[in-house]
Amino acid sequence: MTTPRTAGMENPTDAVAGLLLAAGGGRRLGGRPKALLEHRGRPLIEHAVGVLRAAGCTRVHVVLGAAADAVRERARLAGCVLVENPEWEQGMGSSLRAGLASLAGTGARGALVSLVDQPGIGAEAVARVLGAFEDEHTLASAAYSGVRGHPVLFGAAHWAGIAATATGDRGARAYLREHAREIRLIECGEVAQPYDIDTEADLGHLQ
Repeated sequence: MTTPRTAGMENPTDAVAGLLLAAGGGRRLGGRPKALLEHRGRPLIEHAVGVLRAAGCTRVHVVLGAAADAVRERARLAGCVLVENPEWEQGMGSSLRAGLASLAGTGARGALVSLVDQPGIGAEAVARVLGAFEDEHTLASAAYSGVRGHPVLFGAAHWAGIAATATGDRGARAYLREHAREIRLIECGEVAQPYDIDTEADLGHLQ
């Protein structure tokens, strides 16, 4: 459970931008970009953006990569800031760096990072993590039976350090390991399922 916010704290919906990483090419899915997998009759990326908005993110930045032109054509992403990552094949780290860079100068004091291929994580879990924002030094993460997962909330004071260590498919893993004692874990196991859509077998999770 999240704790009540005290007077004087910023409204997280104003201070925190949703950052959706949706650049993956779906190598283990036969090269089908994850953003364009169908879920509930629409591209999966639309569902992921809708979850961020339903959770309270009033501004959403979306990092595109594989089949970016097709994603722009097929998905309804009006109101989102679309960030193209030409280095998407290098892994999630490059998309995280691109996404954080896109927030520079926007006034955002935090970034709520989610992944396009986790449709089992809905608005309730995302809102819990969003509600953990206090200031630019915040580090918070969803947890599932005590194990850290997504989404993850990075206060702006951490962005440079994350960008400096985000390589390959590790994303912010190295930075979070170094700062493990600072991370506030928000238990979401009873309201979300943190599976990934990585292989053909995982497609059964889509509707």
